[in-house]
Amino acid sequence: MTNDQYIFSGSLPENASTYVTRQADSDLYAGLKAGKFCYVLNSRQSGKSSLRVRTMQRLREEGVQCAAIDLSAGGIQNVPPEQWYADLIDNLIETFDLDVDFGDWWEANQLNSLVTRFRKFLEEILLLEVKENIVIFIDEIDSVLSLKFPTDDFFALIRACYNKRVDNPEYNRLTFCLLGVASPSNLIEDKQRTPFNIGQAISLTGFQLHEVEPLARGMSGRFSHPQAVMEEILSWTGGQPFLTQKLCQLMIEESLQDNPRNVEQVVKSRIIANWESQDEPEHLRTIQARILRDEQRAGYLLELYRQIRLRDEHSRSP
Repeated sequence: MTNDQYIFSGSLPENASTYVTRQADSDLYAGLKAGKFCYVLNSRQSGKSSLRVRTMQRLREEGVQCAAIDLSAGGIQNVPPEQWYADLIDNLIETFDLDVDFGDWWEANQLNSLVTRFRKFLEEILLLEVKENIVIFIDEIDSVLSLKFPTDDFFALIRACYNKRVDNPEYNRLTFCLLGVASPSNLIEDKQRTPFNIGQAISLTGFQLHEVEPLARGMSGRFSHPQAVMEEILSWTGGQPFLTQKLCQLMIEESLQDNPRNVEQVVKSRIIANWESQDEPEHLRTIQARILRDEQRAGYLLELYRQIRLRDEHSRSP
């Protein structure tokens, strides 16, 4: 394994040798293959997008047609609702190479609401032209929280696609997967609406020792006891994907030194000490900002953090 294969910035590519397969991989693949509406809502840098990339690869190998829409991408944020829905449809037209003049079709459906237009596109164009099963992945779904218009109808449409399966079997070929940071209750303004109760929540846990063989391979030949190094890394990171990949890379770099430091020394010197300046790519600063941005909850969250620190210190003391 070369030094640059521990990837902790952005999604891991399909062929990444350090991709760690978790229970979520099996759960998401099986759920989508069975036509279930799935959602992966978890904290940032927990491997959601990498999971999406790997799952799309597996589904495509099985003949399933997939599309990925990143709602945080430039051009799809801070736009009026007409442009937002138009961008969604245009993205799908491009991904599936559909034979439709989008401008003419959009103009012909001006009298319909935006949600109805999106539904008509799915039913009258997408399902008509694409004969295979279809999975639409919508990443960074929490980006809808920054939009200046309500999106409850969009989530209700996803539920409607499942309800329509009874009357129109073609909808059995279409399913959705939402990925992001927000919880279902945060995404829906109208609490009387429950689009997520038809879906399957996919739980993303931290890396477990029995799962990290792809990471441990890089330690072989670098350390006399690579398994012990891997265990110590997980002890510090709790299996958090970003921090685990980063600490693995730092340890590989450390192994090249004349007097390499141990895991604890590397954590304290290269992650904890002067953490603001060493936090590249940004991770800890993002957590800090999310804790402090809500002044009313900041005190409560910091108290929880203090309790976690105290508990951790007690568990580490002899």
